[in-house]
Amino acid sequence: MKISLNWLKGYVDIDIDVNQLADALTMAGLEVESVTDRYAYLDSVVVGKIVDISPHPNADKLSICNVDMGEGSRSIVCGAPNIHVGNLVPVVLPGTDLPSGIIVREAAIRGEMSHGMLCSESELGLGDDTSGVLMLANTARPGTRINTAMNLSDVAMEIDLTPNRSDCLSFLGVAREIAAILKKDVHYPKTKLPAGDRPISEQTSVIIEAPDHCFRYAARLISGVKIGPSPSWLLNRLESIGLRSINNVVDVTNFVLMEYGQPLHAFDFDRLEEHRIVVRTAKEGEQFTTLDGVERKLSSDMLVICDGRKPVALAGVMGGINSEVVTGTKNILIESAYFNPISIRRTSKRLGLKSESSHRFERGVDPRGVMSALDRAARLMLETAGGSMAEGVIDEYPRPTSQRVIQLSVSRTNSLLGTKLSAAAIAGHLRSIELDVKIYDDDRLEVITPTFRIDLERPVDLVEEVARLEGYDKIATTYPLASIISNKPNRKLPRRKDLFTSLVGCGVSQIITYSFIAEKSCDQLLLSSDDPRRRMVRILNPLTEDQTVMRTSLIPGLLNTMVHNQNQNNEDLRIFELGKVFFHTKEDALPEEAEMISGLWTGSRQEKSWHAGETTADFYDIKGVVEKALGDLNVPLIRFQKPGDYARIPYLKRGYSAEIFSDDVYLGEVGEVSVDVLKKFDLKKPVFIFDLNFDTILSQISEVKSSKGFSRFPAVSRDLALILDNTVEVQGITDYLKGLGEELIEYIEIFDVYEGKPIPQGKKSVAFRIIYRSSEKTLEDAEVNDLHDEISQKVLKHFKAEFRPS
Repeated sequence: MKISLNWLKGYVDIDIDVNQLADALTMAGLEVESVTDRYAYLDSVVVGKIVDISPHPNADKLSICNVDMGEGSRSIVCGAPNIHVGNLVPVVLPGTDLPSGIIVREAAIRGEMSHGMLCSESELGLGDDTSGVLMLANTARPGTRINTAMNLSDVAMEIDLTPNRSDCLSFLGVAREIAAILKKDVHYPKTKLPAGDRPISEQTSVIIEAPDHCFRYAARLISGVKIGPSPSWLLNRLESIGLRSINNVVDVTNFVLMEYGQPLHAFDFDRLEEHRIVVRTAKEGEQFTTLDGVERKLSSDMLVICDGRKPVALAGVMGGINSEVVTGTKNILIESAYFNPISIRRTSKRLGLKSESSHRFERGVDPRGVMSALDRAARLMLETAGGSMAEGVIDEYPRPTSQRVIQLSVSRTNSLLGTKLSAAAIAGHLRSIELDVKIYDDDRLEVITPTFRIDLERPVDLVEEVARLEGYDKIATTYPLASIISNKPNRKLPRRKDLFTSLVGCGVSQIITYSFIAEKSCDQLLLSSDDPRRRMVRILNPLTEDQTVMRTSLIPGLLNTMVHNQNQNNEDLRIFELGKVFFHTKEDALPEEAEMISGLWTGSRQEKSWHAGETTADFYDIKGVVEKALGDLNVPLIRFQKPGDYARIPYLKRGYSAEIFSDDVYLGEVGEVSVDVLKKFDLKKPVFIFDLNFDTILSQISEVKSSKGFSRFPAVSRDLALILDNTVEVQGITDYLKGLGEELIEYIEIFDVYEGKPIPQGKKSVAFRIIYRSSEKTLEDAEVNDLHDEISQKVLKHFKAEFRPS
């Protein structure tokens, strides 16, 4: 909302500096975004006295003026016919940017240098006269700024209003706020009208057919007006806030709109068929051309103002081109109405048409201010356009608006604000903004709100008014009580971060998929009918057919992500997801939740490059990722073993999968996805996955971390090559060796596994390297050999194995 200080002073006496006023308004809740001088561009325009005029040697219609600037003179080329020696004129100095868009510069004009410009009233933005250079009063002194010489000063303030303060979308609304701040009275405009002639009821009528959209409609009729330019005072007011002048009648409606915040419209009465107004909703698909010349298609919920046959205005938004006031207009029907804010907002948004009127109607106007604004406009039109007014007024008001009555507690107000205001002080603040207040006792006030304050509905709204009028800076700052006892940190958060860091370090990328999946996912994973993962929670209103149930496994999301990447020709994928799965318990009960961590690897083992050939990932790659992640989380006694029941993991390939344990606690599984499952997801390449219960992993993480110092003595290695049944798990042998408790065994690694000739059928060859080291001395070969032989015999006996021939 742009406000002119000169205009504003017509309604309230302002005796403080403009910057103080801006600060006071901001502290009262009306944030002043900017303060500018309307005539600031004239700072580089000064008074000059023409001391000599000579003809231009190269142009018949140009003259060279020698202009006294007070502290020197300038030579300026000018073509105006009205200049004479001794004239005091405005001189625009080089570098000035004029309202017309001209930037004045020193330049050679027909071979003669011009060091400035002599301007007309129009070029300076001070009027419409373009006939010659503006002549200044003889009292002006050369060298003086023209805005000082002509007493041109008008500060413009840009106020950013919150949507609930529609009452301040007017000069009177802002004046009321300033009057409350400065403890002044508001000077309301005169609205008394002269007596009319022929009764208006004999000349026109108004019918409201849509009372849900139009709450009030008032009209006055003025005959015999003369359309022409507006007087200078009206032009100046509109230009001060950036409004363009159209003609005296339309300018009055715009002036009153800004003055009262009440949108008005002037119809050419003679262009209204049957000389009457009908307020109705549009017919579906009805066509109407607005004042901007655009033909618009209306819908049945849009409110229109019609004459006896057709729409003539889009209610509350814009008038129609078929009833606009033109030069030949003689009779004016003035409209002042109160429309349903929701209806106007819907129409404006749907048509993409915003106007000053719709901006105010959308937020709500004063239903009781309809008549005041109408009378003010009628009075000004009679003054500026002449004519005579019909006797009486049309005022259709099917649903009168009543004022709200709010009970306000003094103690509650002080409790909310942290103040100690008395009932009289609170009443004084509220009365200063024109609220009617009755004091019943020391703690109870009855407040009747004016209809222009549509935002005041509840006691807390009045408390807010008291706060801003008392001054936020006068309310003591208090801080909420804070407990010094903090909650125990959530163990999951740092563990999640550690897990993410470990997996990302292995080159695996995190994904997030929907918690909703297709019901067919269980069939695609080949889950049995009694599998717990078929206890799905159904969605009442699913977004799509592929999101009908809540997931009970993260694996479908991983496989579907692979499908999407496969379709984009991205066949190398390493991804993981940490998220919750949901299991149905019983009707009208929350589902059982578990947090899972699942991952997928397909395609190459490493990125393709010139120095390394392409190798395909296998089971041991993803197994290594799981080992690394669990090891980084400090999960103890991790072991992988052959699944005891493949019915529980039917989506994994037999012989290429393993169950994962921490000691004897089951964590999850890892393996290659079966061919049947790949077909159901339409996947072409081998896929390896892991699926772990994160909640169970958390319960197994050891909070105790131990370390062992490095030995300064050398290590000794011995190999152990065995032939044993291919049903024996290699993990079992390493666990057995570690379980012997031999202190000199530092590390055990497998360096060879082989099946085939010359190894007998049903057997396999496994070779281990055992590292021995002492922390106290250098081990001798004989000592190591004896120990190694003893350990070897124990392994042979325990696993019914034999040495591999060399």
